[in-house]
Amino acid sequence: MSLSVILTTPIKKALQQLFDVTFDKIEFQSTRKEFEGDITLVLFPFLKQLKSTPAELGNQLGNYLVENQAEVVRFNVVSGFLNIVISDQYYLQYFNDIKAEQRFGFAAVDPTEKAIMVEYSSPNTNKPLHLGHVRNNLLGYSVAEICKAAGKKVYKTQIINDRGIHICKSMLAWQKFGNGETPQSTNLKGDKLVGKYYVAFDRAYKEQINQLIEQGKSEDEAKKEAPILVEAQNMLLDWEAGKPEVVALWKTMNQWVYDGFAQTYQHLGVDFDSYYYESNTYLLGKEVVQIGLDKGVFEKDPDGSVWIDLTADGLDRKIVLRSDGTAVYMTQDIGTAIQRVKDFPDVGGMVYTVGNEQDYHFKVLFLILKKLGFDWSENLYHLSYGMVDLPSGKMKSREGTVVDADDLMEDMTQTAQQLSEELGKLEGYSDVEKQKLYTMIGLGALKYYILKVDPKKRILFNPEESVDFAGNTGPFIQYTYARIQSILRKADFDLSQSISELTMHSKEKELIKQLALYPEVIQNAAQQHSPALIANYTYELVKEYNSFYQSVSILGEEDMIKKVFRVQLSKKVAETIQSSFGLLGIEVPDRM
Repeated sequence: MSLSVILTTPIKKALQQLFDVTFDKIEFQSTRKEFEGDITLVLFPFLKQLKSTPAELGNQLGNYLVENQAEVVRFNVVSGFLNIVISDQYYLQYFNDIKAEQRFGFAAVDPTEKAIMVEYSSPNTNKPLHLGHVRNNLLGYSVAEICKAAGKKVYKTQIINDRGIHICKSMLAWQKFGNGETPQSTNLKGDKLVGKYYVAFDRAYKEQINQLIEQGKSEDEAKKEAPILVEAQNMLLDWEAGKPEVVALWKTMNQWVYDGFAQTYQHLGVDFDSYYYESNTYLLGKEVVQIGLDKGVFEKDPDGSVWIDLTADGLDRKIVLRSDGTAVYMTQDIGTAIQRVKDFPDVGGMVYTVGNEQDYHFKVLFLILKKLGFDWSENLYHLSYGMVDLPSGKMKSREGTVVDADDLMEDMTQTAQQLSEELGKLEGYSDVEKQKLYTMIGLGALKYYILKVDPKKRILFNPEESVDFAGNTGPFIQYTYARIQSILRKADFDLSQSISELTMHSKEKELIKQLALYPEVIQNAAQQHSPALIANYTYELVKEYNSFYQSVSILGEEDMIKKVFRVQLSKKVAETIQSSFGLLGIEVPDRM
């Protein structure tokens, strides 16, 4: 139980007994480093009603707590703040309660609570996953894991954009320039092979535009009349009409991409419980349009198109069905959301991991679903995130200048290898063990660098900086975990014994206080959909541990009780690092 929970009732009781007043809200904060104390009571909210000075009120409340609350040993008053010092015994008891807890910090699933569905990745099947997808996948996966840890039932899903003109561009270019090559014949991942032809289409398209301009066409005319684009548009019509040879090619090339994506997801360490495909969902939502018309939520224009007017809500007028009866993306997203709840009836909310360029789209989507009367629409969240930039500038898929996700992960592994070899700490490792460690460090560096930043902020990703073994980085935290494993391997005594009495070093107390924050951090991270809270908590825990490691002797301690306690404390810190990094999808090494 947290200190704030323990102290709230006695403080309310003290205010009642001493001043004959009741307060509903008691405000605590962390004690500032320059003052003695473990938790601080904010006195200002009481002063007006009690007509007392901060010093007088603080001393009266402090003396009451020392006399009546076993955990409180002393206090000091600074301005309008009562800094409360908690007994070593309280911290020792707390540590004994959590030290063997396998799922420390995790909440049990409440069977009465509705599940949530987290959507992430959602790529196009005309190119490999790139750096932007990496941030999307890491965020979505981590938020799903954090929500699970907070006690929620979670389904992970994605919608794959497997239809449309961009898919046909890759298909047509392969037909024209591919000479029948396959992933097997080229030894190239299927998504990379298909992406190669998306780039080839763009190259041919630009050449044709230039030729038409030279023949006297305007740029706009040339862009519309380029033969290769007209062919791609006709191919899309053939696909929609179900032309067998076009559908067969579409299935073949999409499967190449799915197989390639599966390898990338496995390497990145993310997974999914269900998949939705745009080729199946693009007609969903059309029947909902009639429901919306019947309810008066939608309105039909004279040309037959259907709209929703959201101007009263500070948005604009949005089309949901074209005059020719075809759906727009919004219609499809409405239908897909409804379908997901049909497929998973226990879902009561959804999280959409999509870049911030879609902020307006999701405002409109959520509002439409609310107006249509779906109760779960109250629990929809757009996990909006900023772009990832590189020092070299922006990425463009059509021009083939994207940072490929597989290449990025390979580069990170090589960077980790280079730095590890320079540090020269891998004596006795086999080549297989070394390679596994390089991958763990490289991917840990990548994931931590991306996830430690608030999702809404744009990131400038610097690979070399991310693999630094010092500072707020993944490898620094992994190294601390490995250091603790080394201590545990050398500890040749029973760690299961319970220590009932101990005079604590201030660094031991600070470390337990940091551990005690973990359950609350998980809940806050789930509520805010922010892995950054978990990442930065872990960094603070590791900093606190390293300060403890530098300040006290652990295995060299002569007092056996202190030695056992310090190793137990180290073990719990390592377990918490492993747990919190697990929520970020990061592995930790036993040796480093």
